[in-house]
Amino acid sequence: MEKINAGDTAWVIIASALVLMMTPALGFFYGGMVRRKNILSTLNLSFVMIALLSIQWVLFGYSLVFGSNYNGIIGGLNYLGFSGVGAAPNAQYAPTIPHAAFALFQMMFAIITPALITGAFVERVRFKTFLVFSLLWATFVYDPVAHWVWGVGGIFRQLGTLDFAGGTVVHITAGYSALAFAMVIGARKGFGSRIFEPNNIPYSILGAALLWVGWFGFNGGSALAANGIAVNAIITTNTAAATAGLVWMFLSWSDHKPSVLGIITGAIVGLVAITPAAGYVTPMAAIIIGAVAAPISFYAIRFRQRRNLDESLDVWACHGVGGTWGALATGLFASKAVNPAGADGLVYGNPSLFFVQLLTVVITIIFAFGLTQVITRVLGKFMGLRVSDKEEEVGLDISEHGEQAYA
Repeated sequence: MEKINAGDTAWVIIASALVLMMTPALGFFYGGMVRRKNILSTLNLSFVMIALLSIQWVLFGYSLVFGSNYNGIIGGLNYLGFSGVGAAPNAQYAPTIPHAAFALFQMMFAIITPALITGAFVERVRFKTFLVFSLLWATFVYDPVAHWVWGVGGIFRQLGTLDFAGGTVVHITAGYSALAFAMVIGARKGFGSRIFEPNNIPYSILGAALLWVGWFGFNGGSALAANGIAVNAIITTNTAAATAGLVWMFLSWSDHKPSVLGIITGAIVGLVAITPAAGYVTPMAAIIIGAVAAPISFYAIRFRQRRNLDESLDVWACHGVGGTWGALATGLFASKAVNPAGADGLVYGNPSLFFVQLLTVVITIIFAFGLTQVITRVLGKFMGLRVSDKEEEVGLDISEHGEQAYA
């Protein structure tokens, strides 16, 4: 019988709370950037994920990810309804904390990942279709990819893929799925001819600040113990975010003026990019990861704008592109000196890790983008993806929820 460590358990419980906070924080980050007639709708797209995905996770999501392995593709059904997920540790995943604490922590990742996608289709999505989409996407995209990367016996885990806290599982899947959804649902009414002013940038700053704090639980908690690797993950997380925020500031300064919205976006991109690497790289590597992430995402936004694609809040450029760079950077800068359970990357004389990371990234992008296209097209045909022109003009707060944010 494995022995439970009280310090490890307390840290993972606190980290779970920090990661849960990130989902409403994301709501504020996104909510500040939409027009005032859509702020409640946008906040709710994140908030309702806490309710919907918590139930999906307990009923069957956790089992599909971490249940007994089927051919490296999906978990079994042995943990349905959290059956057998109790106070005793699961030695395969986290030997020093209760199995239930591990499942709780992982639940928070399953909640925020579909919430990230919502930035692609705010201000025009039909709420009931969104709920069905989120349930299908979590079950058929997130759960399999999470099993491939993190599940014992998963195909990517067997290959030696490193993803400390979800660069591939969370950010690449959400980012490329957002791109797919935006291409299917089409642009907002007036996109390209009207200026869509953010309604409350201070809300976005508040959301970004809370995301930054929450990310210490996201990445630091992924050590699943209160130890040196958790501390390293928090230091690298903070360092990459700080670097990317500063680099983005200088990029926007050279363009015009140092945009506050740009600075906070840069920090988020740095947080995204360090996520897969946080527990495997040094603080100096984190500076490089953050410094490269900012211009890559900055110019990805420019590219998206030139293509005249209304992927409204740039989920693809920030999470898809930032997560891709982070996963590849893990293959460059990972070091066994930092984490003996990891591997050395290309910089430390092991090119094979980089190629494993590259293969993982390519397969995940194709899978997430392709399956999201299928799900959205089917739902569009049978339920309709977007509200009517009139409902969009009135705003989703009133047309979908019968409320308005400001009297």
